Amino acid sequence: MRYRILTLNNISARGLERLPREHYEIAPSLDRPDAILVRSADMHGTVIADTVRAVGRAGAGVNNIPVAELSRRGVPVFNTPGANANAVKELVLASLFLAARNICAAWAFARSLTGDDRAIDEAVEQGKKKFAGFELPGRTLGVVGLGAIGVEVANSALALGMKVLGYDPQITVQRAWQLRSNVAQALSLEDLFARSDAITVHVPLNDQTRQLVNETRLKLMKKGGLLLNFARAAIVDDRAVIGALDAGRLHAYVCDFPSNALKDHPQVVTLPHLGASTGEAEENCAVMVADQVRDFLENGNIKNSVNYPEAVLPRAPGTTRLAIANSNVPNMVGQISTCLAAARINIADLLNKSRGEYAYTLIDADGAIDTDLLSRMRAIEGVLSARIV
Repeated sequence: MRYRILTLNNISARGLERLPREHYEIAPSLDRPDAILVRSADMHGTVIADTVRAVGRAGAGVNNIPVAELSRRGVPVFNTPGANANAVKELVLASLFLAARNICAAWAFARSLTGDDRAIDEAVEQGKKKFAGFELPGRTLGVVGLGAIGVEVANSALALGMKVLGYDPQITVQRAWQLRSNVAQALSLEDLFARSDAITVHVPLNDQTRQLVNETRLKLMKKGGLLLNFARAAIVDDRAVIGALDAGRLHAYVCDFPSNALKDHPQVVTLPHLGASTGEAEENCAVMVADQVRDFLENGNIKNSVNYPEAVLPRAPGTTRLAIANSNVPNMVGQISTCLAAARINIADLLNKSRGEYAYTLIDADGAIDTDLLSRMRAIEGVLSARIV
């Protein structure tokens, strides 16, 4: 079997090396691809070939991918949670120091000095008091979102001597095990804002998180607080932040999303979307997404999909594997099993998982499955995609 992979961005060579060339053709332009690998390219409004079985995002956010459309087609969208977590964590910690010690404003002041060295020394002594900052130990950091990045930030802040409050009503068991036990639980977002000296957000952008940081919640913060956003721009209401800064309630805002409203404000540090911009993070993301897409194409397994359930089934020797995506409605497995039984084909192993509106089934069947039988399964109402792996 030979697979065709379309790349919409430059993908790290370390990741592409995971796709052996004797079985994979990889190019930034090709017809009828089996899968697409993407980083930041906007796929909304583009024509996605009907041959595409999977889309892999070398990163965590998938706002640039038409996930709903692909879900209806039975196409899993993969991402790489945790692959860039260390890179983002390091930038968050650096930003805490930048904000607490007014480093960017102080650096700009120093670069503006003129005259001989004596004049500069005098100006430094007169001007340095404007940039006096504060230390982090003993202060409380509120972490909104305890996924891969949030957990690393929380644990590292504890190591700096900070107190840490976490809020994530959907925290997974895996992340909870990784979280240090002395991270305190906030009862609500309002509770977290009221108790924190600094707040960092690490949640995806959706209808529930859009403008999560708003005027009402900012008014709950202690005077002189810090706000960090290395998640998505729209999670924070920029006008509310500027109002809080101008009113003296907020000391500084550091984010990864420059805009005309923010970039020139003296208490704002805007960075050019550097969160995951390290060579190590790009390699980690590329390797992870390549492995996931390959396992899906070759074995039908799903790991780290944002729209379909996790489904991993060891292959039974001497069987034919079916991979079926369908609407999450009653009797789908029964109808599929009936098709196999009518063709006198036994099921050696079966895994069925659901997630919201969609479900996914892996079947290892004794015996060959011909194209006619596969067509009958695809014709079942609710089946979105079906293939022999």
